[in-house]
Amino acid sequence: MQLAFTSDQQRFQNEVREFLSAKLPTEIAAKVARGAGVSQAETRAWHKTLAERGWAAPAWPAEYGGTGWNLVQRHIFDVECRRAQAPYLSAFGITMVGPAIARYGSDQQKAEHLPLILNAERSWCQGYSEPGAGSDLASVATRAERDGDDYIVNGSKIWTSAAELADWIFCLVRTNPDVQQQKGISFLLLDIKSPGVTIEPLYAFNGKRLWNQVFFDNVRVPTANRLGAEDRGWTVAKSLLGDERLMVSRVAENKRILGVARDMLAAEQADDKALAEMDYYQRRVDELEVRLQALEMTSLRLLLQADAGGQVGAEPSMLKLKGSELVQAMDELLFEAVGHWALPLDRASQARVSGEVLAGPERAEYVASGRYHHRGYTIAGGSSEVQHNIIAKAVLGL
Repeated sequence: MQLAFTSDQQRFQNEVREFLSAKLPTEIAAKVARGAGVSQAETRAWHKTLAERGWAAPAWPAEYGGTGWNLVQRHIFDVECRRAQAPYLSAFGITMVGPAIARYGSDQQKAEHLPLILNAERSWCQGYSEPGAGSDLASVATRAERDGDDYIVNGSKIWTSAAELADWIFCLVRTNPDVQQQKGISFLLLDIKSPGVTIEPLYAFNGKRLWNQVFFDNVRVPTANRLGAEDRGWTVAKSLLGDERLMVSRVAENKRILGVARDMLAAEQADDKALAEMDYYQRRVDELEVRLQALEMTSLRLLLQADAGGQVGAEPSMLKLKGSELVQAMDELLFEAVGHWALPLDRASQARVSGEVLAGPERAEYVASGRYHHRGYTIAGGSSEVQHNIIAKAVLGL
């Protein structure tokens, strides 16, 4: 297989590039390139720009505002967005709960939620993990007990990214403790501003609020907010996690980071010689490029197979495993390239408040922060150990 697009795919690629060149604000692209945070207001503005073009929800059915693109087109779009340093839209609404509502929601749920998600007017977070239910998600203990036309929800969720910014949260809750674990779970859509909901921050070691713990104390949720049948939320959750299972390679993100690494190596000097001109770093970049090309070829092979109507089994576990490991390898190269300038973590963020002068070059500011945050990539979405087991059993037949 050659890594070459058809003429139609090339025209689509050029269309996306022209749109990004014309519409993506340069100041936002500069933030993304540096690894700096993009505010919710900036992300929503970019979301609305995509929505106006009809490109905000590539995975949605066309009848609800989706693009109608096939998987290869979605891959091209993702790669071009990352190449241009466009910010990610929040996945919780567009990528996760939106498609689930489109598939399992009532007419009322679809009419209420989908337009607001599509137009960046309602933001979401995910309530899956609990203090005692992380990798073993089926053991969730947050309870939802029937009280007339409501559920009364008690319990907590943890590692809840962006809960402090969200309007709603979608949750897995236990509605039947007397059956097999997976059969007693329901899927609820919950207004996060409901009485009884408390959000507590969880800070990373560098002071960033990356996660939250969300507590539910006798929170009333209408039964009309249940997605799918009672005690059958596990089916909805599996569908939600599976909607994007072919798009887990992180090819686009790896291409973006590799471009950042090339620019950084050209800018960083050692003994009056750019690091990019040194054999050691050239070999490192070449090795990463080869790994990335192999990953993209494998990803495109599976995407083409799916677009042609073929069945794809557990092979995406390979994409997730290798894509996450590759991001971490690129982070190591960036960290090594900036050397001691990576030590003052996110100093510029503090300097803007205190008036202090940034010690090193601006390009080095978020390198360490990104490196440490991305250590979680081989855990989130199914740990590497889990992926190895899936590959061994379902792909290799061991």
